[in-house]
Amino acid sequence: MRTAYNVETVRAAERELMARLPEGTLMQRAVAGLVAACADLLGRVYGSRVVLLVGSGDNGGDALYAGARLARRGAGVSAVLLAPERAHAGGLAALRRAGGSVVPAGRAEGAILRADLVLDGIVGIGGKGGLRADAAALVAVVERSRAAVVAVDLPSGVDADSGEVRGEAVRADLTVTFGTHKPGLLIDPARGYAGVVRLVDIGLSLPGEAEIEALQHADVAGLLPVPGAESDKYRRGVVGIAAGSARYPGAAVLAVAGALRGGAGAVRYVGPAGDAVVARFPETLVSDQGPAKAGRVQAWVVGPGAGDDAASVAEVLEAEVPVLIDADGLRLADREVVRGRSAPTLMTPHAGEAAALLGVAREEVEGARLESVRELAARYGATVLLKGSTTLVADSGGGAVRVNPTGTGWLATAGSGDVLSGLTGSLLAAGLSALDAGSVGAYLHGLAGRLAADGAPVGAGDVAGAVGVAWRDVRG
Repeated sequence: MRTAYNVETVRAAERELMARLPEGTLMQRAVAGLVAACADLLGRVYGSRVVLLVGSGDNGGDALYAGARLARRGAGVSAVLLAPERAHAGGLAALRRAGGSVVPAGRAEGAILRADLVLDGIVGIGGKGGLRADAAALVAVVERSRAAVVAVDLPSGVDADSGEVRGEAVRADLTVTFGTHKPGLLIDPARGYAGVVRLVDIGLSLPGEAEIEALQHADVAGLLPVPGAESDKYRRGVVGIAAGSARYPGAAVLAVAGALRGGAGAVRYVGPAGDAVVARFPETLVSDQGPAKAGRVQAWVVGPGAGDDAASVAEVLEAEVPVLIDADGLRLADREVVRGRSAPTLMTPHAGEAAALLGVAREEVEGARLESVRELAARYGATVLLKGSTTLVADSGGGAVRVNPTGTGWLATAGSGDVLSGLTGSLLAAGLSALDAGSVGAYLHGLAGRLAADGAPVGAGDVAGAVGVAWRDVRG
């Protein structure tokens, strides 16, 4: 499992380690990894042109020491000092001894435009509130250049703890981060500025519970429900789908398609799209008696394409089993009823739906995804899966937020969310917790989207069809 820790935790771990090491050792560990990454990216260090963007403090020091090592290997290295009077003294001396130089402010633009590599050491992980005007002007020049851009620990201008980006920020091709991932490297919009992320182990001792978790294949494989020799369709779990309407029958079909591939033993469908569901999936158990009379289930999915069917949403919320609420169900569900449920509830909004529930603009949710998913989980007393470029899953009781690493832009297609709802509801019925079901469902759904698309447009039905391939890929 990939984990990320907030700045306060990282700083505490660094202080504890530095107290046990000779002065400067920790920085040189970081610099060694940084230089190796730069060399790999350049391919040939000797004769290359490297420009350092250097702020004050240790982040700038990392860049200066890295520049010194590259200069000793034959690179032409020059540094742009944004705060000359506060530049890291030891790093600057090392750069000059190695033959590197300082670029006067008036020649910075030309140096950047001629560079093969730009090393971003403007602001460290403690930076808040965006870049100053002088730094932002340099970033604009970097964007016009053809240089490869490497960020030291974190791209300058992004928030390490939240993933928020306020104003100009460095867009890196590679970010070399030290000790552990930071939340902003895994969560959009900041993730989109980080490029490829390379983690350098510097020996930090970090606590057991992280701020952010990202499941990997092995983690997901360990959570997938696998039938045993004594399993039957009921022991494997039955998921109920209350979805679709006369206007949106396809939502029911797609939710059932996802549910049939999610590990439960049977799928019950309730709603007006029964004929369409059975025509496509004859194995589905169909009822027109409403959720309360549909028969026993181990979990419900309610809302996809439901229109204004508030009665079905209310009936499902009364059930003493886990419930997944999506799409129209999010609008129709009473918050106090959701908060009062004794069984787990999993809500799966996209940014627009989350904004409506929080009473804010969509842009606020998209710009502060981590804060938004936590706030929504706390307000509703539910687990929340916030769909989007980086899907997040948060429990109402706090703890680490899960971020899904498998998403792809090809999943931004009509009906894709209905497939995710059915798939995740099936995992709930098979016995996974709301947090695990949401995380595993998002992981499989993202991977299925990648496999189905293979670099070309894909429909929601294709994504559902690829879930089995994704499942086998995860299990190896």
